[in-house]
Amino acid sequence: MAPNDSAQATDEARDLGAGRRKAARYLVPVAVAGVAAATIGLVPALAAAGDPSLPKISAQQLIEKMAASDTQQLSGTMKISTDLGLPGLGSLGSFAPRSGGSGKSAAPDAKLTELASGTHTLRVAADGPDRQKVSIHEDAAEYSLIHNGKDVWAYDSGSNQAYHAQRSAADAAKEHGGKTPDAGVPTTPKALADQFLKNVDPTTAVSVDGTAQVAGRDAYQLLIKPKQSGSTIGSVRVAVDAKTGVPLKFTLASSEGGKAVVDAGFTKVDFSKPSADTFAFSPPKGAKVTEDDGKQKQKQTFKPEQSLPGGLGGLGDAKNTKVIGKGWTSIATFDTGGKGLPKADSGKGGGDAQKFLDSLGDKVSGKFGSGTVFKTRLVNALITDNGKVYVGAVTKDALVAAANAGQ
Repeated sequence: MAPNDSAQATDEARDLGAGRRKAARYLVPVAVAGVAAATIGLVPALAAAGDPSLPKISAQQLIEKMAASDTQQLSGTMKISTDLGLPGLGSLGSFAPRSGGSGKSAAPDAKLTELASGTHTLRVAADGPDRQKVSIHEDAAEYSLIHNGKDVWAYDSGSNQAYHAQRSAADAAKEHGGKTPDAGVPTTPKALADQFLKNVDPTTAVSVDGTAQVAGRDAYQLLIKPKQSGSTIGSVRVAVDAKTGVPLKFTLASSEGGKAVVDAGFTKVDFSKPSADTFAFSPPKGAKVTEDDGKQKQKQTFKPEQSLPGGLGGLGDAKNTKVIGKGWTSIATFDTGGKGLPKADSGKGGGDAQKFLDSLGDKVSGKFGSGTVFKTRLVNALITDNGKVYVGAVTKDALVAAANAGQ
């Protein structure tokens, strides 16, 4: 693979950062740091059929091509895989989230978090801003999330349960943090790439690194890398369709190497208008339907629109949060006002929850005293025994150094 000439990559990265939103404040309910990061949504490497010969293009031109893309209609199949280095959700016993079943609904909040681990096959379709569909295919069941005008439907065939919301776009946006209920988890390469590109700044190197073929289409490869050391992120690679400018594949690699942390891409894609029947849905006979009247309180503890360095999924907000450093090695710190790491409730599932928390933690000590580092391959967090929290897409050593500095 012969990379395109990108001698201007450094200057372009600086220009790209001008006027863009800086890495926002972030913090984490540390007990689920990895799961929060996993809202990013994700897929296994797709075999390329050879590197096509395409006209040279600069990183700036390629990003402009992506921004100018007006493609609003497509359908296709995606493979999604995530390796955060977390214990399998099945190991959590009664603490593990489950969809369907007695007392549960098909509401998307819990179901979409299953994309936090393992490999999944998704079928997606879109016809403008008012019609989208995402279906997660499992061995013996299918879960579908459908947005069609004012209607949002979710259906779990395994439990024969459905969720329905009907309201104006303005009301839906207000109730869901400025987004419709089906927009909470980026599930396409474009959504993932957008999260990172909006935070490109002078700490980032951006270049065009050759070409590839994805889902039978020729593509340029945009390479995004931190210039700083100490980040858990090694690089982000986006395969961009040479004709339409639509991202076809997204890969996030760890700075430690190994299997990709996040890998999402199309195996098949069609840019023609999907049939109107694609977005039509009526609950099957006997299905239990949960109606959302918009009055239920949102249970999310994080907001996808608030970002970590590099555009990772948002992890909430706190009035006493401050950010140390900048760019990819930014660390957020805040004081819980408590006395260190809280213990899981002793009630049903509490033992499994505590085992899960303990399996993620490493005991550390230094000038700051002692504490526990909760680790994933993407986001790490240090909770000191006196209740201070340091979190970021940085290494354990970087967190300990920040705590030692007393910042």
